[in-house]
Amino acid sequence: MAGIRDPRRVMPVVGLIWSGDLKADIGPELEDILGRIVLKSASRPFDHTPYYNKEMGDQLTRQWWAFGDLVMPDRLVEFKHRTNATEKKYLNAQGGRHVNIDPGLLSLSNLVLASTKNYAHRICLGQGIYAEVTLLYKHKGFVPLEWTYLDYREASALEFFTRARGILREDLTRSEDV
Repeated sequence: MAGIRDPRRVMPVVGLIWSGDLKADIGPELEDILGRIVLKSASRPFDHTPYYNKEMGDQLTRQWWAFGDLVMPDRLVEFKHRTNATEKKYLNAQGGRHVNIDPGLLSLSNLVLASTKNYAHRICLGQGIYAEVTLLYKHKGFVPLEWTYLDYREASALEFFTRARGILREDLTRSEDV
């Protein structure tokens, strides 16, 4: 029987989708939850699905952020609950969300996202939160899976997560955690 070992630390990330101008600077609030921001993707229109349109409108923007304070993977449930609470602070005039914040964890081998919705490819972590492996790192790059969201499949997303992984690898190497 193999001995139980602590997992490697991972990099918190978020996927943001917002409507109109993101008037509130949620950066400091997310840094309080996830640590210091070390990388942001370019902002781009989010037009892959009308899923959020009824709640948030149809002029949506997508961006990803990576955080440099590495954590143990068991914090994903906490992060999802805290980012959900943050979303509730920024409701639009109709009572819907102004911003959608999807936390995840980036490791050297994959990207795992948190969800409040169960599905066949998700695993319950507890407290109503599920985990989904969204991207795998293989052959020197991230590859999507059958269920990976369309925007996470795009070259710009894969490049962002590859850059974030490079920062993660450097941090782990410096701390001799590789």
